[in-house]
Amino acid sequence: MPIQAPIKVRIAPSPSGYLHVGTARTAIFNWLYARKHGGKFVIRIEDTDAERSDASLVQPIIDALKWLGIESDEPIVYQSEREELHRRYVTKLLESGHGYRCFCTKEDLDAQREKTAQEKRAPRYDRRCAGLSSAEIEKRLAQGALFAVRLRIPDESSTTYHDLILGDITRDNSEIEDLVVARSDGRALYNFAVVVDDFEMGITDIIRGNDHITNTFKQIHIYRALGMPLPRFGHVPLLLRPDKQKVSKRLGDKDVAEYGTEGVLPETMFNYLCLLGWSPKDGREIMSRAELIQAFSVEGVNANNPVFDEQKLVAFNKDYIKNAPLERLVELVSQNIIATGLVTAGWLTDEANRVYLGKVIDLMRERLRVINDFTPLAGFFFTDNYSYDPEGVQKRFLPEAAARLTRLGEVFAEAPFTHDGLEQTLDSVATECGVKRADLIHPTRLAVSGLTQGPSLFEMLVVIGRDRVVARLRRAVTQILSAGSQVST
Repeated sequence: MPIQAPIKVRIAPSPSGYLHVGTARTAIFNWLYARKHGGKFVIRIEDTDAERSDASLVQPIIDALKWLGIESDEPIVYQSEREELHRRYVTKLLESGHGYRCFCTKEDLDAQREKTAQEKRAPRYDRRCAGLSSAEIEKRLAQGALFAVRLRIPDESSTTYHDLILGDITRDNSEIEDLVVARSDGRALYNFAVVVDDFEMGITDIIRGNDHITNTFKQIHIYRALGMPLPRFGHVPLLLRPDKQKVSKRLGDKDVAEYGTEGVLPETMFNYLCLLGWSPKDGREIMSRAELIQAFSVEGVNANNPVFDEQKLVAFNKDYIKNAPLERLVELVSQNIIATGLVTAGWLTDEANRVYLGKVIDLMRERLRVINDFTPLAGFFFTDNYSYDPEGVQKRFLPEAAARLTRLGEVFAEAPFTHDGLEQTLDSVATECGVKRADLIHPTRLAVSGLTQGPSLFEMLVVIGRDRVVARLRRAVTQILSAGSQVST
């Protein structure tokens, strides 16, 4: 059906754990939907469950959303601050006759459940308190009896709503028991509080995981009982782990922010999550945020549950790093190399050092899967105090390599220090020594980087610079001679 503006959507995480990728993807879909239709996106923290909520997790959730580039268009709402509002609506429900007090004790309810189990029926409240007279209710209240509040579900007919993603869905009212909407202490339970908050906040569209469909039918009855207009509902497919279980913080799945600390770019995560359950239908995968806003539609969301694949995410990240603006990578890599202690923050204040860092990044970007790969793969550009790969030493630092590297260092000290100049120089030294160029390239790479693989050798030498390259060749020769001397002894 056509979407009419203005619209307002929300994401409502509970601080019972960190923000996992499933909730993050739902937040992204809501954000895209709002931006596509010129609406508002807001955040509500559902922190009324005192036993499960942890106030210390609220800020990490907000920070993780901010890392993804998602912020609330209005002040963040905290559900725990709205208890009095919820109580007023509970009173309204009772006054309307659509709700009733349930004085049943835990023992009463346990006995009912045991009876239905013996009769092989689905557990269901038998409504014994729904028909209490006014006099009986007043008597129990005068005696200080505790009560919960239940919603009276209509007996007849069924309930149908049009889902933005799944189409028309129908459920018999007989399948829904008279649900408890408020505890004996007066606090509203989840489904009731959500309806009140969504109505009071002006939420027009509710886009959430398809595990909420059962709640949606309950909430529709609450909306109707309170005389509220229904919002539009849309249920997106759940993200699955490779083992086909639902992505869940209870199963220990990663916090979204953890991917950031591992070196995944936020734009990568945003883009990848968009494509889990939705696609632009034109084969595109790598898309800018503006392109995603323009292309997104709830009609394009697939009902099948997609798998969150970390390997695919990393492949996306590799493409993003490869094509990212240099300034963006300098910013990200700078944070990483300071955090790992490769350089100090002061080192980066020197413009010449930042230019040098940019050259290294340009040389290494195609080899990086995540930003955190930079230090182990490129650390040798920033320190002369590196170790040699042990297998490389066994294979490349043979006794005869000492004389070849010595000669190469002598010629490099005078040769044109350009890619072509260095390549020609190495070829001539290889010819002079009567070896293949590979017999000189491999020990040279190990000598100047400590590694057996890396970017183009000659481009790498140019970036490191003549003096440091010559010094590193001499250091390698000393290492080879020292090892040979120890063997002789």
